[in-house]
Amino acid sequence: MNTARKPLAGGEPSAQGDKASGPGNEPRYAAIKRHIRDRIEHGDWPVNTRVPSENQLAEEFRVSRMTARRALSELTDEGVLVRSQGLGTFVAEPTPAGSLLEIRNIADEVSARGHSYSSRILCLEETTTSPTVSRALGLTEGAPVYHSRIVHCDNNLPIQWEERYTNPALAPAYLQQDFSVSTPNAYLSAVAPLTEVDTTVEAIAADEEIARALEMTAGDACLQIWRRTMSSSGVVSFARLVHPGNRYRLGAQLRF
Repeated sequence: MNTARKPLAGGEPSAQGDKASGPGNEPRYAAIKRHIRDRIEHGDWPVNTRVPSENQLAEEFRVSRMTARRALSELTDEGVLVRSQGLGTFVAEPTPAGSLLEIRNIADEVSARGHSYSSRILCLEETTTSPTVSRALGLTEGAPVYHSRIVHCDNNLPIQWEERYTNPALAPAYLQQDFSVSTPNAYLSAVAPLTEVDTTVEAIAADEEIARALEMTAGDACLQIWRRTMSSSGVVSFARLVHPGNRYRLGAQLRF
């Protein structure tokens, strides 16, 4: 005899009905997430499309509003959806992606998406090397070094905070560059073509300075990249790149 409980007529489904559905007893909230992702990936719901509300999803999938809310909340946290207070939940623009295997100019990445690149110059100066920077650049401690801090934006939304120390001997005109119309990457690639790169990636919490620059809340998750670039003449620069965790992702493709 079938003893499975069914949603009550005229009311919300039972808690039992929210637990599993589909292949492999997939949880109901996961089934809703998969449904929404499928509609987006197949082009049925393009960017900025308003997705069904909690009530509509609860009715369509015969689950509780709490289950539908969980699906929408998780997709929002994952950057698939974006919520607008009082208006609803919409399909978000794809999260910008960088590569672990190649060094790309961030302005070119933004332009390739059909978006507008801009930047804010926070600092451009000559200073002296700290012990950490001197080791990274292969310079004596206290040696002159060029220092810059720049916020890179995609459609005016900050997506990268860059702090870079550059070897003056290999990029003598660094401080004379207009980095509001170009980028350090573009200039350094032209004057000291890269032959080797060291990269380290880690998760961090945004401190007050980075949170202000990236228009986020202190303590929010960020993706931090340490990158040391070298040319045939020596170490060119040592950079710290910080991205908001919900606005950027890194990927790589290997073929054998």
